[in-house]
Amino acid sequence: MRTKIGIYLSSEPESGGMFQYGLSILDAAASLPRDRYQTTVAFISERWNEHLKFRNLEHFQISPNFLWRIFKGKGWLLLNLPISFWRWILINLNPFFYKRLIQEGCDLWLFPSQDTWTYLLRLNSLGVVHDLMHRYEKKFSEVAAPFEYRRRERHYRAMCEYSKGILVDSNYGKRQVLESYDAKPDFIHVLPYVPPEYINIKNAPIDFDSRYNLPRKFLFYPAQFWEHKNHHNLLAALAHLKRELRDIHVVLVGSKKNAYKKTLGYINSMNLSDHVIILGYVPNEDMAEFYRRARALVFPSFFGPTNIPPLEACAAGCPLAVSNIYGMPEQLGDAALFFNPHSVEEIHLAMKRLWIDDALCRQLSMNGKKWAKAWNQNSFNRQFQVIIEEVLKNPNT
Repeated sequence: MRTKIGIYLSSEPESGGMFQYGLSILDAAASLPRDRYQTTVAFISERWNEHLKFRNLEHFQISPNFLWRIFKGKGWLLLNLPISFWRWILINLNPFFYKRLIQEGCDLWLFPSQDTWTYLLRLNSLGVVHDLMHRYEKKFSEVAAPFEYRRRERHYRAMCEYSKGILVDSNYGKRQVLESYDAKPDFIHVLPYVPPEYINIKNAPIDFDSRYNLPRKFLFYPAQFWEHKNHHNLLAALAHLKRELRDIHVVLVGSKKNAYKKTLGYINSMNLSDHVIILGYVPNEDMAEFYRRARALVFPSFFGPTNIPPLEACAAGCPLAVSNIYGMPEQLGDAALFFNPHSVEEIHLAMKRLWIDDALCRQLSMNGKKWAKAWNQNSFNRQFQVIIEEVLKNPNT
């Protein structure tokens, strides 16, 4: 009898890295040997259809009901009832959703978007911890405001208690989970990120130039406008650099929400409107061309342990400079320049080197391509299967 794996997808394309990670998981699931594995995919957004139709995986659309969405948001935390109670009451609050997943008869369900369903459903689950920055970067209210901190703490503790295993992005990420919660080392499985397949699109969309009108030479930063993405220090470094390099440009992409208006304020107050282009949300199929045309990626985020955009840059042969935080050196090795994201001066110097040093950019591009070949989607797929087998055979998890 074949082992049946379920995957539950709740993210949207605009969610950035979470959606990209889901694509990598789908590719890994599609690569499992069909004589030994059967995979079914449950998804919320109909926009997943286009990514599922050519992967030849069983799939169905499903959505929690309105009543449960209310409780799932803040209600269950405000009531402060034990997780065991919510696991019991879920059957009554959301019977169709619960029964639909149960009746699939999966040996293991995987929740790539860190969903509460990882532990609220009475089934074997493999959870994902993308980061624990609410513990390690408490100065950012988007993750560490009192209510948000409590929500995240309860969420990750429950995930460690009720799931059969946890996926993390790096050895650094594994160490942080073990430092933070009561989990055994063999319960935590390292599955490093890979760039999504769309980064391998070779040709630019026909209307690319008319839609974006990019400068001939630019530095690139694709990131949602959260405070922790550190647009402020990037722009402050640019404000210094424009005095030396009058032709320098930075292109920012990301959904126009969160701290977007604050970023516009920085641009205006620093007189950078002639040097910064903000394009908003960019569809996945256009991203490869941005990396190919960019002089370099500059990635000053305060969050880790690791991140996906630097891997996209490596795969596309785009030189890069990134924050020297957490697991980023482990992730990128000699494929990147590193800087302290708290230091405007270090960011400034990294940007300047990338802008003026052709030999350096050629070397970083070459190193990045080698790095991308050493750990790619095929590597990810093989490790994914190993982890699935380890989780299912271990009765103590």
